[in-house]
Amino acid sequence: MKKTISILLLIAMAISMVFAMTACGDSAEKIIVQTNAFFAPFEYYDGTEITGVDVEVMNMVGEKMGKEIEFVNVEFAAIIDNVAAGKVCDCGAAGITITDARKEKVDFSVPYYTSVQYVIWAEGDDSIATVNDEYVLWNALAGKKIGVQTDTTGAIYTDGEINATAADESYGYDGVLYGTDTSMASFDNAQLAADGIKAQQIDVVIIDQLPAQYIVDKNEGFKCLPLYYAGGEGEADSPTEEQYAICVTKGNTELLEAINEVLSELMVADENGETGVDKLLMKHMGLE
Repeated sequence: MKKTISILLLIAMAISMVFAMTACGDSAEKIIVQTNAFFAPFEYYDGTEITGVDVEVMNMVGEKMGKEIEFVNVEFAAIIDNVAAGKVCDCGAAGITITDARKEKVDFSVPYYTSVQYVIWAEGDDSIATVNDEYVLWNALAGKKIGVQTDTTGAIYTDGEINATAADESYGYDGVLYGTDTSMASFDNAQLAADGIKAQQIDVVIIDQLPAQYIVDKNEGFKCLPLYYAGGEGEADSPTEEQYAICVTKGNTELLEAINEVLSELMVADENGETGVDKLLMKHMGLE
């Protein structure tokens, strides 16, 4: 009897090992990418399918590595920590800006796009002062209710300019909007923030350039312009800039190298001066 039980246990263990090896094999052949699919043209829903610039880039990575790419839509705020943990996903592609704080948690690819923060507001709202109708200064937003997408750089910039003080060691400067009765409201995505303008919940939205232009193009009644810092004495005004990259779990050098190879290939300009990234952006902005 004992001998029979032992044989049965060995068989069960062998079957378990086969299933475990099969499961690992399946996992090893798939790359899980987390995104927030409300950040067109980089990622957005086309029906029930997630598409966009980042999706096409990662599909090229999958082809290079011979692996399947699976995109998972999550809240933007969760992506960095999930990638850092390396348990539920392998990387994040969501128009993610490189920051020092994020670099402590994840590894970033080479940057593939430089963005400028934009301001969206309602057409006919003459309270938003512009500089020659070319850009808006932070100072012009004093006293406004500003909408942002949670945990984006627009939110980081806005929070700093409203709340930063020279007495706070984490800042060391007074924010442009500090003490001006300016407030910030967070939304799950940029479109919801823009909808907040129409609902008169907020006055303006601060979001990255292409999502801002996409929203204005797809929705009537909005205007948008770049957001600038006022220059000091003798200095020109300057845009609020940032660089996008794809993030991976620290130590995943194989995936990071494949992403960098694809991005490097896409950033080579053709005879017309256009890069592969430029062409993908035009495609997903509907400008082809």
